[in-house]
Formats: sequence, C-alpha cells, structure tokens
Amino acid sequence: MSQPIADIRKDYKLKSLLEADVLNNPLDQFSLWWDEAINSKIEEVNAMTLATATPEGFPSARIVLLKGTTNQGFLFFTNYLSQKGTELAKNPRACLVFFWKELERQVRIEGTVEKVSEAESDTYFASRPAKSRIGAWASPQSTPIAGRSIIEENVEKYSVQFGEESIPRPPHWGGYIVKPVKLEFWQGRSSRLHDRILYTKLSEEWKIERLAP
Repeated sequence: MSQPIADIRKDYKLKSLLEADVLNNPLDQFSLWWDEAINSKIEEVNAMTLATATPEGFPSARIVLLKGTTNQGFLFFTNYLSQKGTELAKNPRACLVFFWKELERQVRIEGTVEKVSEAESDTYFASRPAKSRIGAWASPQSTPIAGRSIIEENVEKYSVQFGEESIPRPPHWGGYIVKPVKLEFWQGRSSRLHDRILYTKLSEEWKIERLAP
C-alpha cells in the first residue's frame, strides 16, 4: 500500500449541530437533512446500510436503497426469501445508516420492521423498469448458484413468459417499513469532537439528548 491505512484522516469542519438547532420530531429533522442532501447533489443519496441479525445475534449488513418515508418510518423493497428477508422474518428489528460524506453527516436509525401491504408493494413494483421486474423473478437472491448462466437463463425464461408489459410482482418480493425507536444525527466536527444528537421514542413523545463523540 502506498499510504498506511492509519494515516488516512479527514478533519470535519463544515457545520455544527446543537440542541437548539434540531426539531422536536426526528422524522421532521431527517426530512430537513434529506432536503439539504438532495440539494447538495449527492450521488445515490438514498443509499443506506441495512443491518439485520439472526435470533442468535449474528449480524449482517448490506447497502439497500431508501424508497420512501412516511410519518411511521422508512421504506425499502427486496426479496423476502433473501438473507435479510429470512432474518427479518425471525427477528423483525433492524438498523439503517446513511452517510453523506459531502455534508460530513451520518444518520443512524434503530427500529422494528414490518412488511408493507401487498397493494403498496404492487404499486411500487409496477413503477420499476421492466428489466428490474424481470430480475426480481430471475434471481433466487442469496441462494448459491452454479454460475451467472443460471441468472441469464432465468432472465430469458421470464422475459418470454411475461414480455415487457404485464410483469406481475413475485409473491416472494415486496416492501418493508422500518419504524424507528431511536435516531441519531451525527455531524462531523474538528478533532473528532463530533456532534451527536440522539432521539429516543417514549410512548408518543421523543426524548432528545446529546451523546459524547
């Protein structure tokens, strides 16, 4: 390596985050930061880490895409039979992490997870490009396969079967909503003395407190 990994450093200086700056509801605060991220032209601003775990506590994480927000939480869509899907079926809790390096910001969300309605999954699935809809049928996600030819053969098979217009949603594919119980807003600050504001759900209200960096 041309540079020791331990020597890679960045000093964060763009902004601050004080208690007086934040809104009472964390979903409103997320919306505020989201709009700033959108206006900053961040590439794939909706990319987020989704962490799940088995009932025994073994964690796994991957990048997925946020596909919507409501006053209840955060939406994403996937194969219900994938690793994340099978883990969520047995342990319906998850953590989401957004990292917007251009703004020196991170948002961490912990919550419970539920499937969205079939109608909502149908509506989103119908909005996807035809090739993505075929892909949902063609890929037995997270399952070991002999080679890429398996996927390519499945794509051809389902393309012939459905064409490009009437591609139904697979029964094993749909949406989830992460309903937060904790949200942490992290703003990078100089000398690693970052600002961290934590919201914790208390019945119908949110407790707001500062965490040490």
